[in-house]
Amino acid sequence: MGMKTNKGKDALFTEINITPLTDIFLVLLIIMMVVAPTFQSHDSSIAMPEINSGIAIEQKNATVSVTKDGTMYLNGTEVSEDKLAEELTALKEQLEKPELVVKADEKVKSAKIMEIMNAAQDAEYKKLIVAGEPLSKKEQKELKDKAAG
Repeated sequence: MGMKTNKGKDALFTEINITPLTDIFLVLLIIMMVVAPTFQSHDSSIAMPEINSGIAIEQKNATVSVTKDGTMYLNGTEVSEDKLAEELTALKEQLEKPELVVKADEKVKSAKIMEIMNAAQDAEYKKLIVAGEPLSKKEQKELKDKAAG
């Protein structure tokens, strides 16, 4: 590609304008920075549960709350592990849908959650929702105060 210079000769234009190229790379970098957190490394043999973030759980459901010391509450009333299935069966008739919400502290062992799942299965609940956030200290205190008072 020839270009006129002040000397009147044809000179070759040998410089590349990199400004548009830099703009494109910066846009791609921003897109990758925004999209990258959505990609997480998963083992393909494990199906990870989805947590519906930002969507409130309906309070019409039965809720089993478990504090970090393992105390269980069914809709705010303390319940023992032995009587959980019976209480769930009795409560099922009052619900529109047989759904159970489990809210547990992050320190609770998985075995405790499995016991709740087994009790829900024994009570013939059709759907079990595990809440994505643990109970806050305020919620734990309110449940203990309510059970004590």
